[in-house]
Amino acid sequence: MSSLPPCPQCKSEYTYEDGASYVCPECAHEWPQAAPIEEKKVVRDANGNELQDGDSVTVVKDLKVKGSSSVVKVGTKVKNIRLVDGDHDIDCRIDSFGAMQLKSEFVKKAS
Repeated sequence: MSSLPPCPQCKSEYTYEDGASYVCPECAHEWPQAAPIEEKKVVRDANGNELQDGDSVTVVKDLKVKGSSSVVKVGTKVKNIRLVDGDHDIDCRIDSFGAMQLKSEFVKKAS
């Protein structure tokens, strides 16, 4: 009885190891032995502090709101942020502005 997994494509039990992969001799399917390890993206504020979901942050620069003549002023506190993938890596709700996305380089972690 082999401890190697069966082929995910044809379910053959005759798989073998080849370097860092498994190979099926019946259908020639190859797949990696170890599942790829996902690296979690670390989001840092303007001072280099690591940010996490639920943190509170303070805006460190006046930010123009796209599509509006409004400005988010320096010192505006934003509570309960959520980290997302993309160029603007903070998703939040700012009082009197509503839902908004911010770049982490323009905020600092509130104490």
